Amino acid sequence: MSKERTRRVRTRRTRRGIAGAVAAIALVGGGFAAANASTDVPAGKSAAGVKRPVDKHATGTKAVVSAANAFLNTLDADQQAEVLLDFSEANATAWSNLPCGSSCRPGIQLGSLTDTQLAAAMKVLKAAMGTGKGTGYDQITQILKADEVLNTAQGSSSGAPAPAPTDSASSTASADPTVSADPSSSATGAPTGTPPSGGPGGGGGMGGYGSGVYFLAFLGTPSADGTWQLHFGGHHLAANLTYKKGKVAGASPFFIGVEPSTWTADDGTTYSPLAAQRNGLLALTGSLSTEQLAKAKLSGSYGDVLLGPGEDGQFPETKEGIPVSSLSAKQKQLVLKAIHPWVANVGDATAKKLMKTYERELNQTYVSYSGGTGLDAQGDYVRIDGPGVWVEFVCQSGVVYRDQIHYHTVYRDHTRDYGSEFTFS
Repeated sequence: MSKERTRRVRTRRTRRGIAGAVAAIALVGGGFAAANASTDVPAGKSAAGVKRPVDKHATGTKAVVSAANAFLNTLDADQQAEVLLDFSEANATAWSNLPCGSSCRPGIQLGSLTDTQLAAAMKVLKAAMGTGKGTGYDQITQILKADEVLNTAQGSSSGAPAPAPTDSASSTASADPTVSADPSSSATGAPTGTPPSGGPGGGGGMGGYGSGVYFLAFLGTPSADGTWQLHFGGHHLAANLTYKKGKVAGASPFFIGVEPSTWTADDGTTYSPLAAQRNGLLALTGSLSTEQLAKAKLSGSYGDVLLGPGEDGQFPETKEGIPVSSLSAKQKQLVLKAIHPWVANVGDATAKKLMKTYERELNQTYVSYSGGTGLDAQGDYVRIDGPGVWVEFVCQSGVVYRDQIHYHTVYRDHTRDYGSEFTFS
């Protein structure tokens, strides 16, 4: 990246919002390696980006590639260089759950895009991710909205918090964990708690909250026959979809978190972005007998997920907990249902194939937990660990809304992370 281009990137500012909020966001250059694809721009024509083919009738991976090309066609050469990066281990593993902006992740910042460019970027995500309610693309947009809630809280000068919402998923689960509660049934008001000092931006000056502080990158050149990765993330989100020869070779790592866990918007819509994951695990742990719970209990305690950012390949050598092979047929189905919301982050057809693989491996899979099984207190933790699948869900005390619990979760695959492109010791 040239010094002049870096200067332009760092000084570019815009006012764009994804969840309906408008915020001023500074675009900071991340210093990530530019891909060979970005060198296609002819010398002396830096203002215009390379135009790529678009097929509006494409399906499957070709539809994702077409959407990626359509997005790239809205960008100038400098912007394309921000998006098209090397598919290297350094770039692929550059993701975080922190509000650290471009200092910890590659790509172009959504807040720097025009309305047209932003709409095209979101179409890429919609084409690539699952269509389920509360999962896939729908879940991604809810996480972005949650970050807008945090952004608003950080910028608020009001010291009088609104009444706390009732987390009906939590209250119902404590009575009967096998019931999947509708989180919108009784949640009202707005999240409570006193935001930490620092004003807008938050996160200790690390980049701040907000739907505009998310980054999109293509690691390698999007194509229907090559190897490349769709890399998208920001605070509390990291999506890594790897494509090889027209197929999804890996849908992980996939990190998602949320704070507040549930809130009601001004229009009366109640959001609970991790309800599918949480309720699936509650149904699973709620089905275990006292004897089974004793076998599933882990000896250690957990304040966060084990395999978060920077922990690639660090799977425990020994599986812990209760083997799924010892569970009833009904309980085995609950294990599969618990896994599915994480796998559903990728296109529906690929998710179906992955779930078939995890079903074949079910008898070699283990379920474990630490803390309580209510998933409503600091340190409550559940893990599913198989030959392939790895899922973690942990409860932490709130950071902005300190009187609430917030969630961290991660989905990985022992053999398919980053499309099996890298080897981690």
